Amino acid sequence: MHDPSQAFSKPSTTLDSLSLSEASLAAGPARYAEVAVPVHVLTTFIYRLPEALQANAQLGSRITVHFGRKLVTGYIVALHTELRPGTSLKEENIKDAREIPDSFPLITSEILELTRWVSEYYLAPWGEVLKAALPPGVSPRVEQLLTITEAGRAELDDAAADDESPRRRLLEMVSDAGTLALASAADKLTEDEVPKVARLLAREGLLNIEQQSGTDSVRAKYERRVRLSPAPAIANPDNTGKLSEAQSRVIQSLKTADSLAFPELLARAQVGPSPVMTLAKRKLVEIFQQPLRRDPLSNSPAAAVTDYVLTTDQEKVIAEINQALDSHSYSPFLLHGVTGSGKTEVYIRAMRVALQLGRSALMLVPEIALTPVFSQRLRMHFGEQVAIFHSSLSKGERFDEWTRVRNGTARIVIGTRSAVFAPIQNLGLVIVDEEHESTYRQQDSPRYNARDTAIVRAQKQAAVVILGSATPSLESFHNASTGKYKYLQLPNRLGGRPLAVAEIIDMRATFARQRRPAIFSDELLRAIDATHQRGEQSIILLNRRGYSSFVLCRSCGESIQCPNCDVTLTYHRSERVIICHYCDHREAAPTKCPSCDGKYIYYVGEGTQQIEEKLRTLFPSIRIARIDRDTTSRRHAFEKSLHDFSEGKIDMLVGTQILAKGHDFPNVTLVGVVSVDAGLALPDFRAAERTFQLLTQVAGRAGRGDLAGKVLIQTYHPYHYALRHASGQDYAGFYEEEIRHRQNHSYPPFVALASLLVHGPKLDQVRSDAKQVRKELDTANPDRIVRVLGPAPAALARLKNEFRMQLLIKGRKRQQLRDVIDAALKAVATNGVNLRSINVEIDPVSIM
Repeated sequence: MHDPSQAFSKPSTTLDSLSLSEASLAAGPARYAEVAVPVHVLTTFIYRLPEALQANAQLGSRITVHFGRKLVTGYIVALHTELRPGTSLKEENIKDAREIPDSFPLITSEILELTRWVSEYYLAPWGEVLKAALPPGVSPRVEQLLTITEAGRAELDDAAADDESPRRRLLEMVSDAGTLALASAADKLTEDEVPKVARLLAREGLLNIEQQSGTDSVRAKYERRVRLSPAPAIANPDNTGKLSEAQSRVIQSLKTADSLAFPELLARAQVGPSPVMTLAKRKLVEIFQQPLRRDPLSNSPAAAVTDYVLTTDQEKVIAEINQALDSHSYSPFLLHGVTGSGKTEVYIRAMRVALQLGRSALMLVPEIALTPVFSQRLRMHFGEQVAIFHSSLSKGERFDEWTRVRNGTARIVIGTRSAVFAPIQNLGLVIVDEEHESTYRQQDSPRYNARDTAIVRAQKQAAVVILGSATPSLESFHNASTGKYKYLQLPNRLGGRPLAVAEIIDMRATFARQRRPAIFSDELLRAIDATHQRGEQSIILLNRRGYSSFVLCRSCGESIQCPNCDVTLTYHRSERVIICHYCDHREAAPTKCPSCDGKYIYYVGEGTQQIEEKLRTLFPSIRIARIDRDTTSRRHAFEKSLHDFSEGKIDMLVGTQILAKGHDFPNVTLVGVVSVDAGLALPDFRAAERTFQLLTQVAGRAGRGDLAGKVLIQTYHPYHYALRHASGQDYAGFYEEEIRHRQNHSYPPFVALASLLVHGPKLDQVRSDAKQVRKELDTANPDRIVRVLGPAPAALARLKNEFRMQLLIKGRKRQQLRDVIDAALKAVATNGVNLRSINVEIDPVSIM
């Protein structure tokens, strides 16, 4: 059974280090630092602390160290006064640490312990987890500085005048600069091979390369401001008479405010900088620096606070949560509320109680697109106490928000999965909204699930955790059914509004009537027209972006494939290009077949671009906007589209699954689902669950106001149990049917599951490495306590120019499963297999 909080206290099987409590009790000044380096290794490293660094060495501080031939920034995870007895380390082999840039640790003790758990549970490099826990830009840059040698100058003198090779140009640039950063040279020369050329020149003795730690790439921003000096000279009429006309205007402008920004003062007084600087020298005004906050919500429209009357169901739920908050103990809740039942108001009331008790709150949302919606609402309730964390913020905004949380100014954090590492003080409440969403899983290293990490963080800090969803994941509902989580329910919509009526449209019948494939059924087209005639709004969903799914030659039957991946390229008509949605390879849309030169190019399938175009043709009077990744890449574009839709400036939204999550539009009475059949056909044990969740969630966008809602689902598989239960919005019925399949086929939540994906550019090497991994897994599993499947080609056998082989490991106990994998990884590393070529996923949300 999957309950991550059950595993947080288990001893490490991966990291050979002192526990944090033991390390912090070390007597006397620490002579050695145990460092987690952000590279793909599962061990920590010991460095000697020179006497000058010992006083500043603290757990959680960044530290610059030599790692191989590079200078890198790591993190102090333990301190030692002496080497452990029996250690194989020899004093002469231990390197000195280079620098500790922090006067106080950036990583708090709570985050240090949480990242350690993530590293152990998910078999992820601790250094990479710690780096992910900090906002980008706070790691000191390690610069490579280039200087030219005498031999280099001699070669430069002998070079031909017309020699424009990167080699000569680099030597010339370094010679002119004296000392030049390698990154700057690469930018100026715009040559991909500049680092390689620099290393070659260094080996030949023509350049010297020295590594030097720089400063953080992002810092607090300050604004220069001016105010009147408290000196009595201002009030003296004799002094006023001695002022020039320009200086007098400066003084008069400053009398209207406590202080003014320097540019604003110049504009108001209509002067240049000179009069202000003269007044400062005479001590009549003061020029000072004031921190300037980069506010992510500065350009967002404000949300109005409404006087909200709780329903009886909400009052019961809030009473249970408040009782848990009062107890100051770990309490996990699964809040199962149908769409439109008022879960957000429950979250806000719980946050208010947490703040009243002197504690802080963390709220996770699954999509960046949802943070502005919730953030504006929280800002109206809690003001400047709210901080926002997500990757679309600028580095400056993320740094400022992180700083406000770190110093305790902000006590409520809302964000996507990385917000789980926010350095919140005295955390009392954790909320994971739409807890079933797969986007809580980090797909790149370090691979972790933010939902499960949030549960463990709540347990470690004796906090209440609320997992909210209209369609809970099977694992969470199973935990609630077995008593691991307390089950709370909001079974009714606000105001007694009924759930939208859903109808399945059998597209086989549509095909039989029209004698050709059709994108839209007659029923859906009539419903769209009727909805518009009533002045109501509609949402049309197709979970596939682009214009056409793939390009086909009708002469030879060849489809155009991505050169880097085993997928076809998707046609995007607005740009006249075909694109791979996995590696972003792009090329011009073909006018003839690249295989046979045939002229009969056929675009097969449909995406959101084509849906939008055809609906505009069919309904020219309907104002339509499209929302998918292509249209929301520009910042604030998504928020603007949603705002215009809520204001009635748009009649219809066409888009992907992003439309299914968390939006509240009272005038939407129709939701049309063009197709979900592709999702049902995916080779993944969660395919039915995801389809059910998507349909139920998007159906919840209809009928949220006083008008009744209707949902039309087009499919060629009308009798599939996921569609049948989704049309009735019957979670209990779907759960009972799906959980039997999981148990019969030994899938979560009845077993622990792990995926090992071996990848690389050479197929033979990938196969060899995968076989070696299987061999070591079997060696580490002599009693067959876990079941190993594979290796076999992954569902996407080639991705981003790498071949992929997959192994699945199932076990009754997660600790045993991790022990077997850990032992196998250590063995294959000893045999020369690069661990960076193996992706380890514990509790994968997908096996594709």
